[in-house]
Amino acid sequence: MRHRDTSSVAETELRWRPAPLVFMLAGAAVPALVLAVVLGRWQLVVFAAPMLGVLATAPWQVSRTRIQVDGAGALRCFESEEVVMSVAAFVEDGHALLRCRPEDSSGIDVRVEQSVDSGPAPAGLRLALSTGRWGRYPMTVRVTALSPAGLSVASASLPAGEVYVYPIADPQRIRLPRTDYPERIGTHLTRRHGPGVEYADIRAYAPGDQLRTVNWPVSARRGRLYVTERLTNRAADVVVLVDNSLQAPGPATDSLELSVRGAAQVAQSALQAGDRTAVVCLGRAPRWLRPDIGRRQFYRIVDTVLEVGDEHIPTSGTLAPYAAVPLGAIVVAFSTLLDTQFALALIDLRKRGHVVVVVDVLRGTPFREQLEPTLARMWQLERASMYRDMGTVGVDIVAWSEDTRLDQIMRLLPEQRRLVRVRR
Repeated sequence: MRHRDTSSVAETELRWRPAPLVFMLAGAAVPALVLAVVLGRWQLVVFAAPMLGVLATAPWQVSRTRIQVDGAGALRCFESEEVVMSVAAFVEDGHALLRCRPEDSSGIDVRVEQSVDSGPAPAGLRLALSTGRWGRYPMTVRVTALSPAGLSVASASLPAGEVYVYPIADPQRIRLPRTDYPERIGTHLTRRHGPGVEYADIRAYAPGDQLRTVNWPVSARRGRLYVTERLTNRAADVVVLVDNSLQAPGPATDSLELSVRGAAQVAQSALQAGDRTAVVCLGRAPRWLRPDIGRRQFYRIVDTVLEVGDEHIPTSGTLAPYAAVPLGAIVVAFSTLLDTQFALALIDLRKRGHVVVVVDVLRGTPFREQLEPTLARMWQLERASMYRDMGTVGVDIVAWSEDTRLDQIMRLLPEQRRLVRVRR
């Protein structure tokens, strides 16, 4: 998947400085003048005169010059996928010869496929970019300008665009907890009778039943009309809740990797099942995205998690907005459960009547150094006590351990939770 946004233009005014040619001319003229004075040879003065004339006119050859860099804007791709970025630099005001080169960017591999210095056409670069980890990668280019006479040089770093790398989600389908689904046709089999394909029961014909539901073999045997009832399929509303609050350096910070990948997998699985899916990010820069269906919604959700684009809605506070979580929605949260405010937000969602499932992405302890066996055991007991307390209020927690897929740990959830009726 490659997606390109509109191109971006960066502009700056150059500040000139002497070019290497100036120092070379000065290095040749000054010794010649010194030798002319010491040896009394007028020929050396004639030799140095042209170079001194060029050096004397150097300040008058510098003018105000403004350059622009036309970048690729925002490029989107998946992990381990290569994307091509084209960058062009040209002189907006003044005169100069330009040359571009990419600057080093941590975390992303940059390979120059083509480089063109400015001549009749603007200077350009064609870069091949690839990386193995999701994230936002700003790209900058170093533009070097040379005056027409070659006596002055200037350089500037200008942004050429950004590369947004999406995580590759696990294709395994996620099993959602059972709940009362909204009255909307979907793919989740329920126990309600209605239009569907799964057999439910046979009952006597009632006025208003459609003739296509009549079970003719049974009706012929019993001498009266009977109809076949089916189990209906419904769609769900799924909200992915991501905890992006500040974490202590170490394992708690590294757990963000699991949160992003888990959110992408849940969103992908729900959207493939035809469910409306939304995302809410709480903690640092809280924001949310309206629920929707379709493939484009997956990219909007990942953009919201990465804080990219302008389709998400910024908010304030520590609780999930009412508009972001539809009635009866299933909330799947990813958190280290170290922030009390995020735990209160989970309890608030449960009080509203939602089914809340939390995936604990913290593996081990949040400390960089290994704890003593006694302290490690106390930490495990405290963690288990928190799981029990949250389960008492109806918030189910599952730990995402190593060498375990997300769809496997989601099967540990109880089949059905007692619903909480809420008046709004």
